[in-house]
Amino acid sequence: MDRSGPAVLIIEDDEAMREVLAWEAREVVADVTVAPDGPTGLQAFHPRRHKVVLTDLRMPGMGGMEVLCEVRRRSPEALVIVITAYGDIPTAVAAMKAGAHDFLPKPFDREHLRAVLRKAFEIVALRGRVSELEDRLEWGERTLVFASRSMGECVDLVDRVAPSDATVLLCGESGTGKEVLARRLHARSPRRARPFVAVNCGAIPRDLLESELFGHVRGAFTGAVRDVKGRFEQAHRGTLFLDEISEMPLDLQPTILRVLEERRVPVVGLGGEREVDVRLVAATNQDLQEAVSSGRFRRDLYYRLNVVQVRVPPLRERPEDIAVLVGHFLKKWGGDRVPRVEDGVWAVLGSAPWPGNVRELENACRRFCLLATDGRVTEALAREAVSGQAPSSQSDSVPQSLWDLERAVIKKVLHECGYNQTRTARTLGIPRHVLLYRMKKFGIPRGPGRGSA
Repeated sequence: MDRSGPAVLIIEDDEAMREVLAWEAREVVADVTVAPDGPTGLQAFHPRRHKVVLTDLRMPGMGGMEVLCEVRRRSPEALVIVITAYGDIPTAVAAMKAGAHDFLPKPFDREHLRAVLRKAFEIVALRGRVSELEDRLEWGERTLVFASRSMGECVDLVDRVAPSDATVLLCGESGTGKEVLARRLHARSPRRARPFVAVNCGAIPRDLLESELFGHVRGAFTGAVRDVKGRFEQAHRGTLFLDEISEMPLDLQPTILRVLEERRVPVVGLGGEREVDVRLVAATNQDLQEAVSSGRFRRDLYYRLNVVQVRVPPLRERPEDIAVLVGHFLKKWGGDRVPRVEDGVWAVLGSAPWPGNVRELENACRRFCLLATDGRVTEALAREAVSGQAPSSQSDSVPQSLWDLERAVIKKVLHECGYNQTRTARTLGIPRHVLLYRMKKFGIPRGPGRGSA
């Protein structure tokens, strides 16, 4: 069975019962973790891995209700199934009200147990599919907004090469929209129904990058407790986007070249290779030719990647795009209350250097929506956003980092929507599960006076 999928965590203090539960669970899912008590179970619980938790309610020390509440706090999407003594219906009802997915009365029929687990994992699989489709829809709707001829030529080139399987190299400064173009390329290709998998080569430590790209089998190294598919296999029959390809370690580059040429990946610990079929799109904000000349990047890999090169122009070279982008981002972040831009703002924005390009402009627009006075973006506010300085009259309350700004925006919209998460997600233009993740990430309460998400 494939151990790269979701897992079940079983928490049961009775050893014999624990063994029975684990035995039956392995008929449904390969990856099973067992724990003899609540604290040990919570220590082993991994939100991204354990999609289903099976826990006894009556345990010494930490009971199943505490386990349920803590699991739900850490992972609102986890499905918790509680086991309770036959006839103890009030306890089971209380557990369901606290967020349990289902309950099993003792003694239980083994086929019933397997049926409950199968149903839970079917829901997990369905949620995953829905989440994938939501993400595709979100990116599919993220149209490229531009008015400049240079960006139009760039988009036209992407559209022309999209139907082919040619490797594409996107070159441009950070924040110019290279990933958006890569996703457009995928969406307009024959592979659009298959996965689009993105990897930032500069964000993964060197000792983990090989396993991340090619995957590993259980026991390949310390801590490898299950089989894991690498990004190449995850993108099978789809598109693999390697961002910041210039950060690829030199000793790993020959392997990448061989995979592209032979369409086989060397899985760590397997002692063999697996076939893959991917269309590769790479991106860089560095001069790869200079990296080749200095010996930091292999010449043969550069030629293999550079079949079609698309140069994405920086924002300072296409100032005519600023007005349409600002209009787009203000609608995106302003929701029902899009602020009005005063005339003097355009000269400020048009003369700014924008080293962070479109990403920096979007962050400025988020600030406008958050801080606009009387629904107006003033020239003073524009200068403060461009310079990165907060207004002097609000120096103690304005978020200075992107982290603080995003947290403040989510809190503000949550409050305005009466802490209705569905409405808040719709206003912010993100899926509800993304909102829940960010609320948890920023420690934002689900309601006034309540604990964090």
